[in-house]
Amino acid sequence: MANNTAPGDGITGGYTGQSLGMKIAIATLAGVTWYNAFELVILIFVTFAQYRGLYFWSLFVSSAVGLIPYSLGFLLKFFNLTSATWLPVTFLTVGWWAMVTGQSFVLYSRLHLVLANQRILHRVLFMILINAVLLHIPTTVLTYGTNLTPAGATLNDYKTAYNVMEKIQMTGFCLQEFIISGLYIWETVRMIRLDPDQGKRKIQYQLLIINMIIIIMDLGLLVAEYRNYYIMETMLKGAVYSIKLKLEFAVLGKLIHLVHNHVWKPESFPSPRDLPDFVDATRVTSDLTHATPVHSQPVRAWMDDDISIAMFEHSPPADQPTGSSDTSNSWSSDTRIHNGDSQTKDFSSSLRQYQRKTAKLDEKREKPG
Repeated sequence: MANNTAPGDGITGGYTGQSLGMKIAIATLAGVTWYNAFELVILIFVTFAQYRGLYFWSLFVSSAVGLIPYSLGFLLKFFNLTSATWLPVTFLTVGWWAMVTGQSFVLYSRLHLVLANQRILHRVLFMILINAVLLHIPTTVLTYGTNLTPAGATLNDYKTAYNVMEKIQMTGFCLQEFIISGLYIWETVRMIRLDPDQGKRKIQYQLLIINMIIIIMDLGLLVAEYRNYYIMETMLKGAVYSIKLKLEFAVLGKLIHLVHNHVWKPESFPSPRDLPDFVDATRVTSDLTHATPVHSQPVRAWMDDDISIAMFEHSPPADQPTGSSDTSNSWSSDTRIHNGDSQTKDFSSSLRQYQRKTAKLDEKREKPG
C-alpha cells in the first residue's frame, strides 16, 4: 500500500498494488466527481436563460470539459483499462487544464460584482493567464514524458522532474485561489460591516464561508501532494473541484441580487432611533454614511452595466413575464416622460415655432397703418 503511494509510483503506468480498499477509493472518487459534474451541467442549462458570458462558459468548461475527462483519464490509467497509453494521458491532461484554470475563471467572472477596482481586476486576470502558461505547459510535457518514455535513465529523469514540477504547480495554483478567495472574503467582510440589513447578510455569510471552504480544501490537496500520496491526491482533486464548483454555482448566482440592492434604505435600519432626530426616515433612499465622490460616476455606471449583464445571464426568456426592476424605470428628468412606454419629448421644434410667431407679431406692430 505504501509503496504504491510513494513518489513515482502511479505517475508511470497504473496502480500495481493489490489493495482492494485503494481500488474502491479510486472508483468511488471518480464516481463522485462524475455525479457532481453531470448534475452541475444539467443545472447550468436549466438555470441560464442565455448561454453566453464568461460565468456561463467557465462553469460549463470546468465541469463538462474538465471534471469528466480528468477522472476518466485517471480511471483508465490506474486500472490499466487500455493499452493506448496516450489516450488516458490526453484525457487527464485536457481535463486538468479546463478544471483548474476554469474554476479560477468562475471565481474571476463574478469578482467585479464586489470589487470595483479595475487595476486589481486586471492583475487577477493576468495572474490567471500567466499561471496557465507557466504551470500547465511544463507539467504537461513532463506528464507525457513520464508515461510515454521507455524504461531507462531518461524515464527516471522525467519522473524526478515531474515530482518537483507537480509540487510547484500545486503550490502556484493554490496561491492563485487563495488570492482570489481572499479578495472575496475581504470585500464580503466590508459589505457585512457597512450594510445592517439582516436580509442580505445570509448571502454575505454564505459567500464568506464558501471561500473559506475553498481555501481549506486547497490546503488539504496541498498536504496530500507534499506527503507524496500521488494516487489519492489526483483522485481527490477531481472530487474536491466538483464540490467547489457546485458551491460557487449555488452562491455566486445570488451575488448579483445582493450587489444590485446594496444600498441603505429606510427598511435597512432596525428602528428609527438609529437615524438622527433631524432625518426623516421616510425620505432616506441612499447610503447616508458616505458622501458621493466627485469622480465616481464612471465607476458607478460601469458597475451598473456589469450588474445588468450578470442579471441578464440569469434572467428568464423574453416570452415569460418578469417583474419590473427599479433600474428599468429610471428616466432622464430633462428630456424623457414615463407613461408606461418610453418616449422622448423634443422641445427644440416648439421653441422655434414660438420664435417665428413672435417675430411675425413684431413685424406687424412695426408696419405703419
